[in-house]
Amino acid sequence: MNAVSGLPRQRELTIRGVIIGIVITIVFTAANVYFGLKAGLTFSTSIPAAVISMAILKAMKDATIQENNIVQTVASAAGTLSSIIFVLPGLVIVGYWTGFPFWTSVGICATGGILGVMYTIPLRRALVTDSDLPYPEGVACAEVLKVGSAGSEDIGRMGEAETVPVAADRSGPQAPDPAAAAQAGSAGLKAVLWGAIISAAFYVIVQTRVFAAAVTDYFRVGGARGGATGFDFGLSFALFAIGHLVGLWVGVAMLVGAAIGWVWAVPYFTHVHWAAGAAATVAQDGWSHYVRFIGAGAIGVAAIWTLAKLVKPLASGLAGAMRASRARKAGTLHELPRTEHDMPIGLVGLISVICFVPIAFLLWHFAITNGLGAAIATLVIGGVVFVVLLSFLVSAVCGYMAGLIGSSNSPLSGVGILVVVVAALLLVVGVKPFLPAGADKALVGFALFITAIVFAVASIANNNLQDLKTGQLVDATPALQQWALVIGVLVGAVVIPPVLDLLQHSYGFLGAPGANPATALPAPQAGLISALAKGVITGAVPWDMIGLGAAIGVGVIILDEVLGLTRKGPRLPPLAVGLGIYLPTSTTLMVVVGALVGAWFDRRAERKPNGDATKQLGILLASGLIVGESLLAVIFAGIVGFSGRQAPIALVGSSFATPSIILGGVVFAVLVIVLYRWIIRMGRAAA
Repeated sequence: MNAVSGLPRQRELTIRGVIIGIVITIVFTAANVYFGLKAGLTFSTSIPAAVISMAILKAMKDATIQENNIVQTVASAAGTLSSIIFVLPGLVIVGYWTGFPFWTSVGICATGGILGVMYTIPLRRALVTDSDLPYPEGVACAEVLKVGSAGSEDIGRMGEAETVPVAADRSGPQAPDPAAAAQAGSAGLKAVLWGAIISAAFYVIVQTRVFAAAVTDYFRVGGARGGATGFDFGLSFALFAIGHLVGLWVGVAMLVGAAIGWVWAVPYFTHVHWAAGAAATVAQDGWSHYVRFIGAGAIGVAAIWTLAKLVKPLASGLAGAMRASRARKAGTLHELPRTEHDMPIGLVGLISVICFVPIAFLLWHFAITNGLGAAIATLVIGGVVFVVLLSFLVSAVCGYMAGLIGSSNSPLSGVGILVVVVAALLLVVGVKPFLPAGADKALVGFALFITAIVFAVASIANNNLQDLKTGQLVDATPALQQWALVIGVLVGAVVIPPVLDLLQHSYGFLGAPGANPATALPAPQAGLISALAKGVITGAVPWDMIGLGAAIGVGVIILDEVLGLTRKGPRLPPLAVGLGIYLPTSTTLMVVVGALVGAWFDRRAERKPNGDATKQLGILLASGLIVGESLLAVIFAGIVGFSGRQAPIALVGSSFATPSIILGGVVFAVLVIVLYRWIIRMGRAAA
């Protein structure tokens, strides 16, 4: 029995759960690596892993919601670590590697990933326990786990977490009424299942090309000699659902950012730097060469401001971790709620320090084998200090961004841009003057190498707090979940390098020496970051664009603080505005639509007799929409990888483009209306 709440001891971190998580991890990580290199984005594997885990564990004896949570934690940690593909292939693109040395690559992923887990432990209290951030995917995953467990015969055990609200109940969960839990579980399960089925079916039809993947239009502004702009409106139920979960003002802020980028910046800079060509090509080039750097500057300023605002809650979180450590030493840890049991802070510090040893060796080995021996002490000592400080900074920022917008949509590549700029600048100022001429190429490689380590930390922090939010909502033990995260990191670190090596030798990366442009994987983020490292070290970087973005970020911060003077008035989260500038409209516009529709739905639900329950059903529907598309995206990534064809199930060709846009857009809108009307009716029936 639990000494605090009187609840029975839960089955949580089990051997079978870890094994299931590892198996799911291998499949999802490989698919995510390929998908990210091909499409330039990865997706959170938490919800698909939770669904698969529930399907497997339901057939076994004594499965619990907490055990399912451990499975998705292991799988999601490794899946998120695959974001290292946004940096690591840059070493191949710039010509340092011809493949991915196994132990070196494992060392980067493992040490950075474990450090990311350690850094997020004290951040948990500041950004999860004592925060009102929405954590859209974490909340969605928790709802999926709750609904999946509600069908169990032992509702008292499996449905414990049904009464834990989104804002954590510090007094501990209470056992629900079995009949009410069964009825709520049945309605919620329908919402999740039908949401998943419809989003999966729509995704499949999109892959046949009968429905368009996006409604896209690009055009010249001001005549043939004018600038260009346009929009790319992705028809994605998963993005729509993310918008529902993040809320109205985050969506509005992203719309403001998108307007800054595509109503003003893209047409302006493509006019000033006029180029011939198709409007789509010109607009995309303008966004890539100018506007993304403006977005990176805005994100950088917003990130610094966010970190400054986190100082007080972070200090409180560290104080809470120290109290738990003292309670453990005094033998009174049992007096704290189970949901406050983190990994001992002393052990966290020890593991972090141990990670610095292989990091120092990796930096020494890279420097000594690439002609940088004259500055070896500065590179190793300064490099370790850089990793320590920048890693903690990006952990806090990425955790906040993931809590605000979700792991899948958090702009990790924007963080990579900022880190590589700082790393390259420090190398130019502190190392380059003391090296012989011709060391630029080696310094570019070192900048990418150290950025990859920090990026591994960032990628894990971007996901782990999302998982810990899920754990909070399902009454999980944080310490056990944190060990599961370490296991997931180690598995991902072993899986990712051979998959990258296979893809490099099978397809190559665009821009790498000897790569065939017709078959090479685009690896867009790695190409951009490697180009930026070259630009800083050789003196060719668009500081004017980054500075302009920083100025915009300062203006948005001031406006948001003014709006914050009214308690219940509108807000304009600066990071969300930066996201809107930086991310492509294929992502942002559908998130905005989801946020607007979600706000309309919530306000309509509040006017109903069973308003809170109806709003909860809306969250479950959004969760299901994410589940369906995420699962199919994983499956389809595998099909593309094995078939070697970009559109292996296409039924129509380019001549069907216009009808597919009309069909896809109309069907998408109709399905949204039908689904939300159905949820409102189901909520009314439950009243």
